[in-house]
Order: sequence, then C-alpha cells, then structure tokens
Amino acid sequence: MFLGTLTFDLYIPESDSLKGKRFIVKSLKDRLRRRFNVSVAEEANDLWQRTTLWVVCVSNDGQHLNSTMQALRSMIEKEPLIEILNCTIEVS
Repeated sequence: MFLGTLTFDLYIPESDSLKGKRFIVKSLKDRLRRRFNVSVAEEANDLWQRTTLWVVCVSNDGQHLNSTMQALRSMIEKEPLIEILNCTIEVS
C-alpha cells in the first residue's frame, strides 16, 4: 500500500475577499476530488490571496500513485487564477 501527499502553497491574485478565495478554492477542490478520487483539505486562514492545500491519495501501485501525483500537480499548474508558491510531493 502506497500513500502520496501533495502540499501546495497557493497565491490567488484575483481574489479581493475571503468569499472570492473560497469560490476559487472550492471549485478547484471539487474538480480534484471528482477527477482523481483524492482527499483534499485546505488550511483555514483569514488571508484573502493565500492558502495551503493538502492532497492525499492511496494506491496499491506505486507507479500509478506517482503518475496521479504528477497529473494533480499539472492540473493545478494550468489553473489561470492560481499561482503555486511551493509544492511538496511525498510518497511512502
């Protein structure tokens, strides 16, 4: 059994309120869950343009897990409203 964890520190330049940030982040979280069947958690903070996301995936196949982690990162990198400040991938 393999466990993969992705940690993203995100900057959302278009967000001008907590409500705007919530809308963008919730949409991203829902799409990640739907497309990759992963668990996604967000750090609750009061910053309008910054957040941290944790994405966790469990698999029996290490290669599948690695490809899923890279696909997740690619999907977030392509988001036009979000900039990745830091990304950490851990597989165990």
